[in-house]
Amino acid sequence: DIHIHFPAGAVPKDGPSAGVTLVTSLVSLLSHKPVRADTAMTGEMTLRGLVLPVGGIKDKVILAAHRYGIKRVILPERNLKDLAEVPAAVLGSLEILLAKRMEDVLENAFEGGCPWRQRSKL
Repeated sequence: DIHIHFPAGAVPKDGPSAGVTLVTSLVSLLSHKPVRADTAMTGEMTLRGLVLPVGGIKDKVILAAHRYGIKRVILPERNLKDLAEVPAAVLGSLEILLAKRMEDVLENAFEGGCPWRQRSKL
């Protein structure tokens, strides 16, 4: 088991929106597979692997993705309604991928899909 706890963290934030990113980076580290460089992600993850909605989607999509050349953004499925606030021109330049479970995030974050599924096919 791996347990990581960030009680305060060094960077101010408005909630647990880096959960899926942290888990994805650990999977990358343990599998020796890089995360796609054209992909950004946000979302809270439960202990059972569900991806929960987060706040600030408009700012995250515009700032973290569109302005910095990111082409793909993985968001919690329950944040779909928040995309209505993002200008159509911005949405048109991005591939938005929705995730309900952590497996959905991993399938989209790695070239060829989730690393442990890639390995099990050998």
